[in-house]
Amino acid sequence: MRVLLSTYGSRGDVEPLVALAVQLQGLGVEAVVSAPPDQEFAALLARAGVPLAPAFMPIRQWVGERAKPLSTADFHKLASDMMAAQFDAISAAAEGCDAIVATGLFPSASAARSVAELMGLTYRHVTFCPLFLPSQHHRPFPYPGHPLPPEVTDNRELWDFNARTMNALFGEALRAHRSALGLLSVDNARDHVFTDQPLLASDPVLWPWRQTELCDAVQTGAWILPDKRPLPAELVTFLKAGEPPIYVGFGSMFMQSARDAALVAIEAARAQGRRAVVLRGWADLALGDDQGDCFITGDVNQQALFPQMAAVMHHGGAGTTTAATRAGAPQVIIPQIVDQPYWAGRVAKLGIGAAHDGPTPSFASLSAALTTALAPETGTRAAVVARTIRSDGSEVAARLVLDAISQERRPC
Repeated sequence: MRVLLSTYGSRGDVEPLVALAVQLQGLGVEAVVSAPPDQEFAALLARAGVPLAPAFMPIRQWVGERAKPLSTADFHKLASDMMAAQFDAISAAAEGCDAIVATGLFPSASAARSVAELMGLTYRHVTFCPLFLPSQHHRPFPYPGHPLPPEVTDNRELWDFNARTMNALFGEALRAHRSALGLLSVDNARDHVFTDQPLLASDPVLWPWRQTELCDAVQTGAWILPDKRPLPAELVTFLKAGEPPIYVGFGSMFMQSARDAALVAIEAARAQGRRAVVLRGWADLALGDDQGDCFITGDVNQQALFPQMAAVMHHGGAGTTTAATRAGAPQVIIPQIVDQPYWAGRVAKLGIGAAHDGPTPSFASLSAALTTALAPETGTRAAVVARTIRSDGSEVAARLVLDAISQERRPC
């Protein structure tokens, strides 16, 4: 049996699929990941022993060169071009497969859905945050340029609005793409790609999914890839030289706001007598000086590092939030985009950290948030919650995927 796991996105989209691939391999399944061929992702898959089927271009190249539509027409062309290019890449990778599990940017997931349909493969969509799935229990994420109508308060109506918005953004490209392939047109782009029973790979303690008639999602728990890498020797020496430091990192965020926030974070840590470990990340963070109380690093094993931190200050991506929560490290989330403010809100509600209001902190605002995170009661609560976080999400998902393949093969 062979399963293709497809995504086009950042580290937070790729690493969970690698975790699922490892679990599938353990069950005797040949698992392949189609992902952007960025060097860091190729190295990640190589460490895990999972084959990489390259997507149409590196994601960092795409962000730098193409992800800047100036008009509606530009956006539609961008979606159409990605859909076509990813269809070719995914089609090649799906040869001999029994199923496709897809996530990532919507045009890429749309292409995966079309490949599965043409090849007669089992298809499952996965998302890593409840926010993106329809439910009367929460409002949808407002797409840029398409704010939610302020006069509408009923969440069901807002999800209808969300479906219309996604049709406006992606429907034209999807209709043209499917027509060229000889596939029937679809009226609801969102529900077509997400399906009526998507997999939800997020932790049910950190953010529980509540049953709703709008979507029959299956929450598996987060898909966590075990990381056995040792920490760099120089970092170990730094950690041993003093009290636990503050981690500062913004992962795949590349905006100037992340660079500015990191400098303020270092200043706030120093003001509380703390050292800092800074992740360089996509924003290419720098220290700004050479005082010796900060250590800057590239890609590092968060599973080994976070338990040694006094607090973790980050952007609020789903993966980093889950890793910090599992480690029992108090958090300060400085959200930059999309779902990150909502993860920040969950961390604050659970009492395991502080949510900064907005992406550009001042010294005063970040110092207040760090004070909350470093309070003894926050550390105690973080340790308690850490013991409740599931680690078997990818194992649960692997069995669900195999069950789905078996059910679809079963004769009527």
